Amino acid sequence: MGDLPSGRYLISHDREGDEHKAMLDIVLTGLNHTTAPVELREKLAFNSEESAGAIEFLKAQPGIREVLLFSTCNRVEVLMTADNGQDAVEIAKKHISQVKNTPLDVFETNLYIHHGQEAVRHIFRVAASLDSMVIGEPQILGQIKEAFRTAVLKKASGVILNRLFHRAFNVAKRVRTETGIGDSAVSISYAAIELAKKIFGDLENRTVLLVGAGEMAELAVEHLIRNRVGDIFVANRTFERGVELASRFSGKAIRFEEIPSALETVDIIISSTGSPTVVISREMVKSAIRTRRNRALFFIDIAVPRDIDPEINRLNNCYVYDIDDLKGVIDGNVETRSKEAIKAERIVDEAVIRFEKWMEGLHIVPTIVDLRDKMKAMAAMELEKTMGSSLKHLSEKEKMAVARMSEALLNKILHDPIQFLKNGGCHRDESVYLSLVRVLFNLDGTD
Repeated sequence: MGDLPSGRYLISHDREGDEHKAMLDIVLTGLNHTTAPVELREKLAFNSEESAGAIEFLKAQPGIREVLLFSTCNRVEVLMTADNGQDAVEIAKKHISQVKNTPLDVFETNLYIHHGQEAVRHIFRVAASLDSMVIGEPQILGQIKEAFRTAVLKKASGVILNRLFHRAFNVAKRVRTETGIGDSAVSISYAAIELAKKIFGDLENRTVLLVGAGEMAELAVEHLIRNRVGDIFVANRTFERGVELASRFSGKAIRFEEIPSALETVDIIISSTGSPTVVISREMVKSAIRTRRNRALFFIDIAVPRDIDPEINRLNNCYVYDIDDLKGVIDGNVETRSKEAIKAERIVDEAVIRFEKWMEGLHIVPTIVDLRDKMKAMAAMELEKTMGSSLKHLSEKEKMAVARMSEALLNKILHDPIQFLKNGGCHRDESVYLSLVRVLFNLDGTD
């Protein structure tokens, strides 16, 4: 690309009447399970309403062209295209601080920032589940699709992010089908069940309470059934949803208000709600253990923010594990997947190169548009003059035929120059050839 700085692209756009040529950054900032503990991640986690509001705010800021916010139990990330990536990052950091009522100095050192190609690579790796706590877990792709859908609905995703995420979905599909990274796929829910087995030795006939009836809970139920657990109770704020999940697995739905009494009899509690506050408190459990006669009570909290008060760990025969505690279980799977991950990284690298080439090609678009517009204007003017004089006797049908011929001829004339601009190869300085075409066809209107 010759004179373009690394990570910046010359593109065309039409926002608010701007000229159609502008420098653009792709920039991503965020934190994840490798850079921030669960206590910090839960402070900064965005729910759906907050995500939508943040997208609207950031999109309205001068210089920010497109924006997507991605928040799960393991990461909070903001991806933007902007006139100046560093300025956009500063705006995003301050907005996160304000919305989450958390001073910037509490989390700023936990943030990573990726520009240009590295931002693209990061998104592809996240979509392919190469950056997950559980490499190869399938849930991340659905979460990314939902985040992208929100950005589209808020009209915050344009040419760049639309292309980027469609490529990301394709990369994820290729990784899933062309490698064995998803074979015997583990997940946070699977890791939770494995941890429960280490505590109890055998889960057969153990009574289970699921708090929350989302995707995580469904996966947990599937793993539990394979381990021949006993009764399964489901507590969900929306009782109908709890009934639906419980009936699917021959369990029993209980109302949220019945959780305290259920704690007196169950053995394992797996909680994965979207509640912003604690669902099961220390006092609630303390009341229940009086009737349990020293039977162990095992909690697995896979929600962010956490559903279960960590202070419960201090009670006798009570064991609380949160999402970070599951990492030890998950790490045991990493080595067996390393070979397949290498193949997956190759697929990501190929996709990054292709996307980079597409991005670099965008700076050619303004010249192609200018060239086509000028030639079309000249052809239209000459056609109008001719139709009004020597060919004015033609019928409307004949005039339309001449106009179609003129358009076809114009397309044929422009084909080779446009292909020359698009397919120049990787060893030439594009800026020289763009300047040559602009001068040759006087696209800038100079005398």
